Amino acid sequence: MPIPVVDADLCTGCELCVDIAPGTFGMNDEGVSMVVNPEGDDEETIQEAIDTCPVEAIAWAE
Repeated sequence: MPIPVVDADLCTGCELCVDIAPGTFGMNDEGVSMVVNPEGDDEETIQEAIDTCPVEAIAWAE
């Protein structure tokens, strides 16, 4: 099953992913998005967060 991953170097900290999929994404101490639970939201919701990221910092990984 693929899991979402965040490229911390690309993330701008806009928090859209956290707003859309709060069970999956959170913010770290540096203000960068991170995956807190790869199965925290359904796949459709996670995909919406991926699609909404303005800098394309989130992707699926095996």
